[in-house]
Formats: sequence, structure tokens, C-alpha cells
Amino acid sequence: MRALVIRGTLDLVDAELPTPEPGPGEVRLRMAYGGICGSDLHYWAHGANAEYVLREPLVPGHEVSGTVDLDPRGDLAVGTPVVVHPARFGLPQAGLEASPHLWPGGSYLGSAATWPHTQGGMSEYLVVRQDMVRPLPADLPLRRAALAEPLAVALHAMTVAGDVAGARVLVSGCGPIGLLAVAAARRRGAAEIVAADVLAGPLSRAVGVGADATVQVGAEALPDGVFDVVLECSGVPAAIGPALRGARRRGVVVQVGMVPDEPRPVNLAALVSRELQLRGTFRFHDEIDEAIRMLTDDVGLEAVITHELPADQAEQAFRTAQDSEASGKVLVRLWHDGELVGDHRGDQGSAPVAEQRRTEGTA
Repeated sequence: MRALVIRGTLDLVDAELPTPEPGPGEVRLRMAYGGICGSDLHYWAHGANAEYVLREPLVPGHEVSGTVDLDPRGDLAVGTPVVVHPARFGLPQAGLEASPHLWPGGSYLGSAATWPHTQGGMSEYLVVRQDMVRPLPADLPLRRAALAEPLAVALHAMTVAGDVAGARVLVSGCGPIGLLAVAAARRRGAAEIVAADVLAGPLSRAVGVGADATVQVGAEALPDGVFDVVLECSGVPAAIGPALRGARRRGVVVQVGMVPDEPRPVNLAALVSRELQLRGTFRFHDEIDEAIRMLTDDVGLEAVITHELPADQAEQAFRTAQDSEASGKVLVRLWHDGELVGDHRGDQGSAPVAEQRRTEGTA
């Protein structure tokens, strides 16, 4: 089978790998779409994502949709459209019974956090455990369904934030996760949502998915001390201090964006003087099921997808995803030979350049 493989910094190839065979309790999927996540970009651009460093070639991709190719147990019919919950949970821990995504020893598709690395889904075929498979409603296209994983991340951040019904919410950073956080806050009943970013492009997209107002950081001042909940989605350390100052007294600030694994100065004065609660959020538990329902109900969420490129233009897709002014979510259209459900093409950008395919014997 063909697969996209990151071999090192700025070294992405189209490789030939053995087609996997499902074992007991597993299902083989034929992949259709893979969304480019920030972690995928970091592995490609820097050879590492925070503390997780590439030590072997890695197939990226955990934001994936496709169809069932082979279910040895016969529970899922061939051609059933699905998305994948990308986590295998680890060892149960006392006090964390309801949070298996935090159990140690787990794994995540397309991640260098494990050794050997956990290979991802930007390939022709993917074998996963059956309990990781989520069949889709007939009216949810595979293209839109590829947003299920990042939307689940945003919904889990809302869970961590607590009840936001009637709340004033600030979303700091309007990349794909920030955009989906705007939509998730609207879904959970926020009364007012303000989106903040340094760039105009992401802010215009935030309005399209439900933001009531925007602030272009650097050109405008963020409101001070007025938000019940702040979702810091940029992961930029310099944005954490302003996010804290945006929260009202005893407000809640949720750090959604992954920050660098290194010491950085952060102004925490407002955290103390306003008795704020600063909370972390990591991946998700079962919010992917809510994400599927939400994507089925709200066709407008597809606007988060700004670009779709075929797998033979994968390097161009990764470069496009680096340009946060021009792009929201960038999808790679994989080597699915059947008719894709809802397969309408997105904006492929201006003059994408396909890199010559290089065939490798192994990853």
C-alpha cells in the first residue's frame, strides 16, 4: 500500500509499505481523508512535537475518515463510512476512572510519544481495534467527518471549562482548533463569543462559524477582565498572559493549545489577584460521538476546511497548512478508489506544486 511517511525534518515521502492484515478484534479501513494537525506539522517541520521526538519514520495523521475494507468478525459491512477514535487507552489509574485519555501507557495514531512510534492514518489502509471505529450517519460526508477528531478536542476543552450556558467566552487563537472551539462554545450555549487572533484571515473564518465579535491582537486591545471563560487555543506562551487578563475575577481559563516543553516567561499576576482557575485540557475521552452528531447537524462547519489536496501533493498541503493567514483546516485526499461520500472538492490554493513521488521499500 501507499503511505505518506515523515522520515525527518522537512522530509516527507510517498512510500510503499506492506498492506496490514487485521488480527482478532481489529478492522481494516480504506482511508479517504486525513486532516493535517499541528502535531503533524511539528513532526514534519521540526522532527518533534513538544517533548516527542522522531526516532523512526512516522506515518502522520489522526484526523481521518474512510470506509470499512475488511472486518473479519462481519459486524461492519464493507464500505461502511467511518471515522476513528485515534486513542488506545492505557492502564487504569485510581482517581482517573472516568478519564481514560489520561491513563499512562496509552497510544495515539500518528504519534512519536510511544516506542515504537504509533503509525498514523495517512495511508491507503489502516488497521485499528474495532472499538476505535465510529460508523457515520448516511448524511455525513467523509470530507466533513474528517473534522470529528479536532472537534472532539474542542468539545473536551468545553467539558473542562464547565457549564458555559449564558457565559461570555473568549477564544484566543483562531486556527482550526480555535475555530472549532468557537463552534463548540456556541453548541454548549455561550451567550457571547469573542475571537482573538493576530491575523485577519482566521478572524474572518471565526465569524463564519459563530463568533459574535473579533479582536485583531496588535491592532486592537483585548477587553480586560470581562470574560467568564477563556479558551487559549494558540499555544503561544506570549498569549497566555493576555488570556489571563481577559478573564473576570474567579473566571476560568483553559489552556487548549499545546505549549512548548521548555521554560518560557508568563505573566501570572492576574491569576493570583483575580483568583482565576487555570486548567489544562488534553485530547478527549468520548466527545468524538458528540462531534459526529454536531457535524451531521451543522453543514456550515465544513467552512473550517479551506483546502483539500490529493496525496501526491502532500508536501504542498503541509506547506499550505503552515500559512495560518490563508488556511484553516487542510485535508489530504488519500488513495480511496471508490466514490467518496459527499466528495466535493475544496479550494486547492493557487498553483499547488506536486513533488515527484519517491517509492521506498520500507518506512
